[in-house]
Amino acid sequence: MAITLDDKDSFDAIADAPFDSALSERYLIYALSTITARSLPDLRDGLKPVHRRLLWAMRQLRLDPASAFKKSARVVGDVIGKYHPHGDVAVYDAMVRLAQDFTLRYPLVEGQGNFGNIDGDNAAAYRYTECRLTRTALILMEGLDEGTVDFLPTYNGEEQEPEIFPGLFPNLLANGASGIAVGMATSIPSHNAAEVIDAALELIDNPEASHERLMELFHGPDFATGGLVVDSPESIAKAYETGRGSFRVRGRFFAAEAKSEKDRDAGIERLGSGQYQLVVSEIPYMVQKGKLIEQIAAAIADRKLPILEDVRDESDEQLRIVLVPKNRNVDPELLKESLYKLTDLESRFGLNLNVLDATRTPMVMGLKELLEHWLLSQIDILQRRSRHRLDKIDQRLELVEGYIIAYLNLDRVIEIIRTEDEPKPVMIAEFELTDRQAEAILNMRLRSLRKLEEMELRKERDELLNEREGLEKLLDSPARQRTRLKRDLTSLRKQYGLDTPIGRRRTTIAEAQPAVEFSLDAMIEKEPVTVILSQRGWIKAARGHVPLDGDFKFKEGDGPAFAIHAQTTDKLLLGSDDGRFYTLGADKLPNSRGFGEPIRNTLDIDAEAQIVALLVYRPGKQLLLASSAGRGFAAISDELTSETRKGRQVVNCKPGVKLVVAREIAESHDHVAVVGDNRKLLIFSLEELPVMTRGQGTQLQRYRDGGLSDAITLKLEDGLSWAMGGESGRTRIEPDVWQWKVARGASGRLPPRGFPKDNKF
Repeated sequence: MAITLDDKDSFDAIADAPFDSALSERYLIYALSTITARSLPDLRDGLKPVHRRLLWAMRQLRLDPASAFKKSARVVGDVIGKYHPHGDVAVYDAMVRLAQDFTLRYPLVEGQGNFGNIDGDNAAAYRYTECRLTRTALILMEGLDEGTVDFLPTYNGEEQEPEIFPGLFPNLLANGASGIAVGMATSIPSHNAAEVIDAALELIDNPEASHERLMELFHGPDFATGGLVVDSPESIAKAYETGRGSFRVRGRFFAAEAKSEKDRDAGIERLGSGQYQLVVSEIPYMVQKGKLIEQIAAAIADRKLPILEDVRDESDEQLRIVLVPKNRNVDPELLKESLYKLTDLESRFGLNLNVLDATRTPMVMGLKELLEHWLLSQIDILQRRSRHRLDKIDQRLELVEGYIIAYLNLDRVIEIIRTEDEPKPVMIAEFELTDRQAEAILNMRLRSLRKLEEMELRKERDELLNEREGLEKLLDSPARQRTRLKRDLTSLRKQYGLDTPIGRRRTTIAEAQPAVEFSLDAMIEKEPVTVILSQRGWIKAARGHVPLDGDFKFKEGDGPAFAIHAQTTDKLLLGSDDGRFYTLGADKLPNSRGFGEPIRNTLDIDAEAQIVALLVYRPGKQLLLASSAGRGFAAISDELTSETRKGRQVVNCKPGVKLVVAREIAESHDHVAVVGDNRKLLIFSLEELPVMTRGQGTQLQRYRDGGLSDAITLKLEDGLSWAMGGESGRTRIEPDVWQWKVARGASGRLPPRGFPKDNKF
């Protein structure tokens, strides 16, 4: 293909540059764009660009609270076409959030139609919903036409949009914000507007006010969905001082129909015969009601909440989740604490006051610093509004002065207009008028020449002069500016006062009482079970304590290995021949209707390892552990438990050595009996057996050939006993065993006559 001249020019324009520097430069541009133009809010109006553009587009469409609704599709179309060249889905989702009263503490958009719900259901498509601005949004945008902010060209230069909104409503803290940028994020909860204004007024009166003083007025988050913040006042104050922290938010139990005030505040509804039910009236912020109910139902199904019988959603316009305890003896506080621990009825909300300041610089601020910056921006807006008004007054005074000159020389003005071909320059020269004044006089209507009009003009001039004098004093005096701002904030506070429906605090700040002590194990319903483990590692549990030699069902080629009696509240200890021990809850075992489940589905047991022990965990008990090499030690059961699937290595086994004995040591036992593959038996004092947490242990018996076959503990005065085998089921007891009692580590001697041929006790 031939290369044209244009192609050669384009190749010549390519500049060589190191790849790493070019990449870092471009990534930095992207990161800055994400931080400043997408993810972080501006502290002055608390908005991100997409939200600001949405409200601005709605204002341009004149969607004020008194006007009719318009289709959301119309608004979204204007936003992405004129101001925000991004996807319509993202823009509509942002608008939906501004309209949800369970998301925003003070909604900025009033929606008509399906805008989603607290269950987590999505809003309807934008062609079905309608919207308009709320009164709060109008307050936030007050002053846009008064020269208070700069206007910037839109992305294509065809329109203009405001840099920020100048309104006095403290939107950043009142409605909060959240976002993830590149390398930084922001998370600001909503707050009570009246408390924010109170703290701001305190800073106006006393710029040196301490953080502690501000926290007396500003109590903490006030979420749209209510609930309770249960952190201590100290931790809340610390979070706002540094700008970073988190809050524990709980749902509220409240029973409006309860007969007593105590039951009402505790969320208890009495049903008669001692029965009761709990009512949840508020849930933590950003928790979806539907998913919360699913969590609770799953906890019931998984038997993690055996003290809870049922959960019902009886919500209509008011949220109402009903919890039915298992019986009337269940402690309501225990049930609440268990729900807090197992479900999202208690959640955490992070605080990260990372915002853009007036220079578009991201920084994390404490409460006082943030309010100081916001007040400075409001002072700047007040000054700009005053200067803009002064310009308007000067322009109007110029015209009013010209009109008055015309009235004082009315006959001459009329004569000039009637006789001169070009009256304008003649009037300017004769009466020393400006061009604007002369033009305004020439455009006057005859009806304006009456005497009354002259009196009104003089009155207007006096009023404008007084207003100008006041504005000049205001601009010259920082004290007057603070007083004016304080007056405006006080007026705004009346609209959002704590005694108004919209201003009433929804979230209660109250440190939680000490929790009712309970463990998840205590929540398991206690029932007897029989645990069966097969030779191939399949485990199951039969309800009740059935005979351990019962006819259990196994897969073809498989058979019984262990069978023990336990309770569903027990923990089971499993020992493998590689020296590892594993812990398993008896309540988590499959039922015995089938073959059970492979134990390796639950525990990470090596494929080559075999289970050599299945025991019920008893706290503080000692266990005898012995390997095929004839070494062993005593271990405390507490040191064998593990919270992970991988278990815990307890007995260190060299290659070719396996763990063969793991038995509980009875408190009455005082000696250890060991028998080897060589059929030699020895008995030594239990005091000679060391207690260890991990290792190979000490030598229990020495062998010339083979290794350890079995080991057991006994009470010496009771002698040694073993099963005779066969159908008789008799047990043989050898009371006189003194001749086998030697020191630990000896080789031993042949066992008594009749000892089992398999060398097992």
